[in-house]
Amino acid sequence: MLMALGVSLLAIFLAAAPPSSTKAPTSFEQIAKQADTARAADRLHDAIQLYREGLHFNPSWRDGWWSLATLYYDEDRFPEAEEAFEHFVALAPLKGAADAFLGLCEYELGEYEPALQHFRRWASASWPGTPELRDVALFHFALLLTRDGEFVRALYLLAPEAAKVGENPALVEAMGLASLRMRNVPENYPPEKREMVWLAGEAAAYQAQQPHDISRAEEYCDRLVSRYPRQPEVHYFRGTLFTFENKSAEAEREYRQELEISTQHVPAMIALANLDLDDNELPEADRLARKTVELAPKDPEAHHVLGRVLMANGQNEASAKELETAKQLAPDSPLVRSHLAMVYSRLGRTQAAKVEAAAFLHLKNQEGVLAPPEEKLKSAPKEPR
Repeated sequence: MLMALGVSLLAIFLAAAPPSSTKAPTSFEQIAKQADTARAADRLHDAIQLYREGLHFNPSWRDGWWSLATLYYDEDRFPEAEEAFEHFVALAPLKGAADAFLGLCEYELGEYEPALQHFRRWASASWPGTPELRDVALFHFALLLTRDGEFVRALYLLAPEAAKVGENPALVEAMGLASLRMRNVPENYPPEKREMVWLAGEAAAYQAQQPHDISRAEEYCDRLVSRYPRQPEVHYFRGTLFTFENKSAEAEREYRQELEISTQHVPAMIALANLDLDDNELPEADRLARKTVELAPKDPEAHHVLGRVLMANGQNEASAKELETAKQLAPDSPLVRSHLAMVYSRLGRTQAAKVEAAAFLHLKNQEGVLAPPEEKLKSAPKEPR
């Protein structure tokens, strides 16, 4: 009887055992092959286990770290994905799209500062990755630029997305936050400001769409101003839309209304100084530009506009000093380098002028967030991952 029972249990065990062709792998090469096969067959749980086992055999397996990281990411297992991407980045001479993935994982985990740094590094590498990854990463990069106070750059990234996808609630919200200069991500701004953000975002999105739908942008902006006439940043935002439409008188009115509400609003002062400079109202431009430098000594645009005013007044040595300060604060600004080239030329500093002119052309076409991603991608070198 015991013998019969033993035979029966042995039969069950043999029936349940995997065939010899799928027995547990015994070498790294077998593990790697089975992991790739499991992933290709969408057996993701098996693939994860096999990649983990392979990495236990060979911690320097770059492709294994990449595959494991992307599997974790696809399953929204962001802490594990972050750790795996970090291992990949430590082994990879070219980080490529891994920086974008790391930024996305860190964003989801609320690790905003390292996420922003990874997005910046990704941008400096010419935005590598699939179109789908670029869209998602650009959007989150823009959110973090807004949180960091780089509102113009955030809108610079968001506007082409608005032109491409049209009406999109998440994009409208992101553009609203940047347009109203709110240093928040969508998850953590006051709920009572949601309508204000939505109205500003709709106006910005319609302005960004191609062809520009100015009438709809103005409609939403009018509603914004009528409902929130005394809220900071509302009139400044409306002024930027009028500036885009080349309606200088209307823009000036809005900027001055902003200054009645926010008496030390540096961007409004800079905008007014630029308008005065365009109208050759140099004494008023000079007064405003000096005030901006006094209020915001580390703002590159404050030194930039003062440098331009001084150059217009023929004070070229003083202009060069202000523009050099602006260059130190914003070395990736093509306009600063362009005006610095102009003032160096006036001072007879021919070689320095040539250097700055070359830097202007380089930055305008290739460098930093100031060049459109789609333009950078046309000439971007191919990278692994």
